[in-house]
Amino acid sequence: MSIAGSDATAPYTPATDSATPDSERVQSLDALLPSDVARAAERVGVAKATMRFDRLFVLGVLAGAFIALGAMFSTVVTAGGGLDPGLARLLAGIVFSLGLVLVVVAGAELFTGNNLMAIAFASRRIRLHALLRAWGVVYVANFIGAFTTALIVYFSGHTRNVAGVGPRALEIATAKTSLPFGQAVLLGVLANALVCLAVWLAMSARSVTDKIVAIVLPVAAFVAASFEHSIANMYFIPTGLFLKAWAPHSFWVRSGVKPSRYGDLTWSRFFLDNLVPVTIGNVIGGAVLVALVYWYVYRRGVHEAG
Repeated sequence: MSIAGSDATAPYTPATDSATPDSERVQSLDALLPSDVARAAERVGVAKATMRFDRLFVLGVLAGAFIALGAMFSTVVTAGGGLDPGLARLLAGIVFSLGLVLVVVAGAELFTGNNLMAIAFASRRIRLHALLRAWGVVYVANFIGAFTTALIVYFSGHTRNVAGVGPRALEIATAKTSLPFGQAVLLGVLANALVCLAVWLAMSARSVTDKIVAIVLPVAAFVAASFEHSIANMYFIPTGLFLKAWAPHSFWVRSGVKPSRYGDLTWSRFFLDNLVPVTIGNVIGGAVLVALVYWYVYRRGVHEAG
């Protein structure tokens, strides 16, 4: 979810009395209050719902690539198994936050963050078809960005040649495609509740530093807890699938494992047993548990122009 980079999506600044002279208006350095963040999220949701298709699509591709880069980073730092498991998960979460930092600060459109658009829908500022159009375009674009990044990383030789990275990528992908459907839904709920809270906190921030600090802990929490993020999985699982299908014999010899060990890692399991339930869970966690809850608290019954 982009909250920087254009006037249409710039963070909301609380209104001042129109009679107040410009010389007496002072830009506060304090974080926005939650009620102001809710109003900002509603306004941003309207802007996203009316954004041109080409712009929305390109920004969606960028977001998929950004999240993929964070996923790649987290795979690298946990490769080899030399760290304490808890410390490794924490470090993976911290570096994975690179993806959402790039989305928020550099500007891109992320499906999971855009679940906050439900605030604008609940306030009747946008129609259901506009909401679903924006979500659909960004979701497909995110997939293209993440999947293409996985292809580029594979053909660069990174996952095959950097010590420990390939086996770690296969381990991650196999674990994700082995989840029961219901568990994948619930892990998706928890992941995107934290992601949308990270975006929510970033929307309250006044500086780039504030945004980064606000993002890191919620993202680190969901990664360390092994919750499921649909867009990240568009990188993690194809990366494992590419290795299983295309890695040369020398890779398997160095890794000390055989492709048959990864029987649960298939394209059908990727789409049906992971991507579908995790996406459902992500929407529930972001749109319902964060967006609609804050709409009920701060925007329900509020009617205003603009």
